[in-house]
Amino acid sequence: MQRDEIMHSTNPLIEIKRFGQSIWLDNLSRTLLREGGLKRFIEEDGISGVTSNPAIFQKAFAESPYYKEEVAQLRQTSLTLEQRFETLAVPDVQATCDLLRPIWEQTHGADGYVSLEVSPTLAAQEQATVDAGLRLHGDVNRPNLLIKVPATPQGVLAFEALTAHGISVNVTLIFSLHHYMQVAEAYIRGLKRWVDGGGDPQQVKSVASVFLSRVDTLVDKRLEAIGSPEALALRGKSAVAMCKLTYQRYKELFHGPLFAELKARGCRPQNPLWASTGTKNANYNDVLYVDSLIGPETVNTIPDATLGLFRDHGKAASTVETDIQQAQRDYLALEHLGINMRDVGDELQVDGVKLFAEAFEKLLASLK
Repeated sequence: MQRDEIMHSTNPLIEIKRFGQSIWLDNLSRTLLREGGLKRFIEEDGISGVTSNPAIFQKAFAESPYYKEEVAQLRQTSLTLEQRFETLAVPDVQATCDLLRPIWEQTHGADGYVSLEVSPTLAAQEQATVDAGLRLHGDVNRPNLLIKVPATPQGVLAFEALTAHGISVNVTLIFSLHHYMQVAEAYIRGLKRWVDGGGDPQQVKSVASVFLSRVDTLVDKRLEAIGSPEALALRGKSAVAMCKLTYQRYKELFHGPLFAELKARGCRPQNPLWASTGTKNANYNDVLYVDSLIGPETVNTIPDATLGLFRDHGKAASTVETDIQQAQRDYLALEHLGINMRDVGDELQVDGVKLFAEAFEKLLASLK
């Protein structure tokens, strides 16, 4: 027991909890489940949730030996490729939900969630996304499941409808303040419909997944094309600035008058979740997207490699509200240089849907 206490007290991933942030693992596979890796992450690093996406499952099916026998059996069935995928994925998601269930219970439904994404091929189809979300929610049948839908225009409408059905949702592929505001306002509308219809306010949980590394990657290319000293000085700053400003919008919305009535009725705010937090540029701090955005009522979902880096040399401190004025100046400077961050976000969202759809198609092809 003493050894555990020492280990926990010196692990910055554990220390982050003191500042009100939850750390989730951005990975899911049978290898993690069957070889005890996920259990160790939960016990030793304080991991309290798991996110998945088509690319994660595609990698898991390709690399983990624990799917091969079942895949061979599924190939002999008349199931569609998508049904074969769900036959493999749903039990993994259920097992992960069960592993995190004690956290969900201890936190009274505030934490301990697992995300499962609807098919990215439905990103432009509102009703099909709603139908898929309702079906997957029923198939997994766990209270700590988050259905993952994209923040596309049609996805936002589907998200509102799912929330109005009492379904907990992780809204993904948010790349701008504009995307975030659309998602947050849809949550409030959907939640009001749910509780006005007699729904249990505590049943619904939601997170808004704001992507980081891809923002810097694209903006940095544009800054380098401009090439001025002012432009080059802004490299590696756009994503963190966007998220710090997003957090300010979160506080204004969910701790302000717009949410006050729902809050009084027992509804949960929609927490910001920092995603795509592995640093892609080797010249940047390798835990840049973790240690810059620690603070209350937030989640950071972290890939295995970045988790290890932060465990090794990360620093736990309250940072999401530091240097807010600098973040505002950086954001304005980008606009003055002709970089429209709303346009950047829209371009990245289109690319993000395409990348997930390609990963999903590749995944399905492997099940033929």
